Order: sequence, then C-alpha cells, then structure tokens
Amino acid sequence: MKVMISAFVAALVIAALAPVVLNQFGWSSAEQTSTESVRLD
Repeated sequence: MKVMISAFVAALVIAALAPVVLNQFGWSSAEQTSTESVRLD
C-alpha cells in the first residue's frame, strides 16, 4: 500500500514540475506556437 501511495505522490510531483522544467529547457509549447511561421515560396 505504501508503494502505491508513494508512486501516486511521485506522479503528482512530476506532473506539477514538468511544465516548469520544460520551460527552463526551452521546450515550451507556447514558445513554439508564438514564433513567426516561415513561408517557403
């Protein structure tokens, strides 16, 4: 039972910290969509 609770808490921590960590490394989806699109004419 303790293992299940520990795994659930670990999953919550990872889910909470993932956006912050990804933003630190520049993998934000907001940054990808906000960049200007390049037209290849």
